[in-house]
Amino acid sequence: MVGNPNCGKTTLFNALTGLRQKVGNYPGVTVEKKIGECYSQHGRPMKIIDLPGAYSLAARSPDEAVLRDVLFGRREDTPQPDRIICVLDAANLERNLYLVHQILDLGRPVIVVLNMMDVAVKTGLRIDTHKLAAALGVVVVACSAIKGEGLVELKLAMSRSDLPLARHRWDVPAPIAPAVAELQASLSDADAQPPLIARAEALLLLTDFESVRIAGSKPLSARTAAVLTTWQQRCAREENNWSGTLIRSRYDAIDTLCGEVLRRTRPQELSGSDRLDAILVHSVWGWLFFGFIMAALFFSIFYLAEYPMNWIDTHIAALSSGIKTMLPPGDLRDLLTDGVIGGVGGIIVFLPQILILFFFVGLLESTGYMARAAFLMDRPMSKVGLHGKSFIPLLGSYACAIPGIMATRTIENAKDRLVTILIAPLMSCSARLPVYLLMIATLLPAAALPATWKAGLMLLMYLLGTLGAFGFAWLFKRTLFKSARPLMIMELPAYQPPRLREIIRQMVERSWLFLKNAGTIILGISIVLWFLTTYPKHPDPQASADAQIAVSFAGQAGHLLEPVIKPLGFDWRIGVGLVTSFAAREVFVSSMGVIFGVQDNAEHALPVRDALRAARWPNGAILFTPLVCFTLMVYYVFAMQCMSTVAVVKRETNSWRWPLFQIAYMTGTAWLVCFAIYQMGRVLGY
Repeated sequence: MVGNPNCGKTTLFNALTGLRQKVGNYPGVTVEKKIGECYSQHGRPMKIIDLPGAYSLAARSPDEAVLRDVLFGRREDTPQPDRIICVLDAANLERNLYLVHQILDLGRPVIVVLNMMDVAVKTGLRIDTHKLAAALGVVVVACSAIKGEGLVELKLAMSRSDLPLARHRWDVPAPIAPAVAELQASLSDADAQPPLIARAEALLLLTDFESVRIAGSKPLSARTAAVLTTWQQRCAREENNWSGTLIRSRYDAIDTLCGEVLRRTRPQELSGSDRLDAILVHSVWGWLFFGFIMAALFFSIFYLAEYPMNWIDTHIAALSSGIKTMLPPGDLRDLLTDGVIGGVGGIIVFLPQILILFFFVGLLESTGYMARAAFLMDRPMSKVGLHGKSFIPLLGSYACAIPGIMATRTIENAKDRLVTILIAPLMSCSARLPVYLLMIATLLPAAALPATWKAGLMLLMYLLGTLGAFGFAWLFKRTLFKSARPLMIMELPAYQPPRLREIIRQMVERSWLFLKNAGTIILGISIVLWFLTTYPKHPDPQASADAQIAVSFAGQAGHLLEPVIKPLGFDWRIGVGLVTSFAAREVFVSSMGVIFGVQDNAEHALPVRDALRAARWPNGAILFTPLVCFTLMVYYVFAMQCMSTVAVVKRETNSWRWPLFQIAYMTGTAWLVCFAIYQMGRVLGY
């Protein structure tokens, strides 16, 4: 299944397979192939591969290279598909037909799906599907994937065993023909490509000199590579514009075809999306709206989520108190209350805020506003050497850096892509949210300041991470990754009503993933940390909780680390939290619950924020002062505290060099910035 970005391809894939792949109204959602199954009308299983969106087979980015290599049979992990479903945006027929024109060259059975037919009709377009099918020589199905229209007809076409092959009515331009013939013969003989696929690949190789190659793809044979080099050198000497000649020839054929099958029933008018864009991408009103969206997000995180958070907090405390009442004192009771409930419960309480964050992100994605945000950010991002297309992965990294880093595959320039990967973890992801919220709750008691002040402090952390990302992008683009200032060409998709069912489904999936992590990774780390803070036992059974922690395994390790972090205002207990949270940032909260929960000898559970306010240095001074709380939040803004992100960066860059560099520069920056903040704060009397 192939198509241009924003043509509804993944929505159609989900409708056919029953899967729930992520759907978004902006380019770059499908950044690698996704596989599902459905059954034909005769009960035969069919495997469907959803390939990344692209405007042509000329690969300028890694995700487009996946599409090209699968269709040409050059992926080592994917067989060449038997049939191809080309999904078109019916409201943009001429542009979408360019990719179809290239795919018809492959000589494979093709089904053309005219998606969004309802949108095309609303804009006054009429497409004669019968004429289009006759002209292309393939089956053409009209549908609307969102409404479920045309799915039965599509399944019937997919079930046919006698799908026709396209009638090829397009001749290779004469200047290119000799080169195409020789390279086609080499691809057929040396690379064992079928004749029509060899011809299509020859056309692409000869006119696409800057094509991206990725790992996992079969290389050209030595003979074919030599033939290709010879013709490319000849083209350069003679200054022939083979690519321009080929593109013009294809569009001439497409223009003729559109003239036969497409007509407009009324004069073209400004669409509703155009009228909205006059405001939402305006140089003044656009920024005001963007600021309003961000302000609404942070206000909702604090105000709307406060009530379910209090409900969860109350029931977790009641559960802990109930267990303490039911079980006699001992290690088992301490394990359940301090290790399990203290660790996992301290994380679950932040679920409402995380759900609100994902709701806002899903709203921006499904309506099409995400692409507008990238458009708005193009100018400021160009000041640091990037373009607006880098902003989509960065904005996605506010939810999680992992899909954000994977979305950089849509960036054509390799240096821009690597810079975006290196700075993406600086955007404050949802895993940082529990840390920020815990520190703000410790810093500002509930009655001290209104929610707007707390939201302002949270917004400051997000702004700090964003400014840090832009600052490092500016530095990297002027030192390690010098290149010309990039230009952005990006489609602004039509606005769509928010698909609330899809948004809620994604929220449920994300919340389940969050809870699963809380019940597995965080639970495991909490139990291990409880063990490390409990053993070995202090020789004196009557020793205080502080004395017990000091002689424990965790205490011994923490004291070794303390000289490094004490200049930041952190003691060894905070150091243990910093180390354990490298597995996942939110583990810091559960670590604090375990470490400081051990000191709670009362029969009733003590909320983590209250335990932190009561924490002291050995000399009796308050540990979590406002300055330390603020410094700790800043540390988590800059530090690379996510093992999963490191693994993804290694996979995307195919090297350990860049993830290690990322850990070094981010954690080093975190230490230096926090050192400056804490020491200056002390000088000023805080």
